Amino acid sequence: MNVYFDNAATTRVREEVIDEVSSVLKSCFGNPSSTHSFGRSAKSYIETSRKTIAKILNCEPGEIIFNSGGTESDNSILKCAVKDLGVKHIISSKIEHHAVTHTLEELESQNISIHYVKLKESGDIDFDDLERLLNLNDEPKLVTLMYINNEIGNILDINKVSNLCQKYNSFFHSDAVQAVGHYKIDLKSLKIDFMSSAGHKFHGPKGVGFTYINNSTKIKSFICGGPQERGLRAGTESVHNIVGMTKALEIADKNMEKEALHVRSIKKYMIENLSNLFPNIHFNGESGDMTNSTYTVLNVCFPISNDKAAMLDFQLDLKGIACSKGSACQSGSSEGSHVLSEIQNDLHKKFPSVRFSFSYNNNKEEVDYLMETLKEFINS
Repeated sequence: MNVYFDNAATTRVREEVIDEVSSVLKSCFGNPSSTHSFGRSAKSYIETSRKTIAKILNCEPGEIIFNSGGTESDNSILKCAVKDLGVKHIISSKIEHHAVTHTLEELESQNISIHYVKLKESGDIDFDDLERLLNLNDEPKLVTLMYINNEIGNILDINKVSNLCQKYNSFFHSDAVQAVGHYKIDLKSLKIDFMSSAGHKFHGPKGVGFTYINNSTKIKSFICGGPQERGLRAGTESVHNIVGMTKALEIADKNMEKEALHVRSIKKYMIENLSNLFPNIHFNGESGDMTNSTYTVLNVCFPISNDKAAMLDFQLDLKGIACSKGSACQSGSSEGSHVLSEIQNDLHKKFPSVRFSFSYNNNKEEVDYLMETLKEFINS
């Protein structure tokens, strides 16, 4: 049996999306920047997609800028905020995705002040400390905090952050890669300057995403070249991928309530079964809380001996169960998860942690198979 519990890393592309991508690849090969009929046809696909996404997120079409995904989006916003908006201070956390943390390290080497907000034991941010950092001085600041943590599933109170940023006249960016397509987002009511997303996190193609840039916030292109994407992202657009991502978001938005209900039941079922099998099990961050964490992520600290810990990942993979030790971007890394290293106590750091992440494709029979595999493993 093959079981895919690594949907926070990437999701299986929906059949309808594959059909849409294939159709565009076959029928539309023009360059969207060309003025002849082939180019205009390609351009119309892009602009229709832009309008569709804007309608789903309740923003203006011109505020959606297509790009290659979350990493490019995070990099471009952070660097352009410094370059074009005069930002001198960036406030973030040490459990952001590496697309943010590594960019901050680079900016710090360029004499930009980086401030890390304190974290609670749960991994949630300390809002008193965030306000303290926002009130340090009157120089331009950017807050960058992810909407949903990709490893432990914690959900940021994004409206509270937004209100604080407005209070202290600071810019706000959120990596919403794990939220778009899974939660309703209303960008008219949410006062945010920038938001990042990636199509492959909600059953769309890889290598395509978008950035929301509020019309009132003026930045220049991160990539130099042509005038594509309102002059904010040079390079010929990947028309078929943009259309495929849009189709995936349309379906996700339409089916959100039904699919979320199903996935929640899978996560709840796994929590119950794991708790029965391992009385001393620990769920990292807020991931074991069905209210304060996303329904798609469960990060589990297994209370097992060191000799078995070394074999756990191998055994799960051998049995056809796909999961992750942390962020997928760290696969093959001996350093382990930077997120868990920040929030785990000394006891939990001694035990192996595994992230299981779910989608509408999963079912309870797969959880049963995982339980059988774990029982065999701990009794062997």
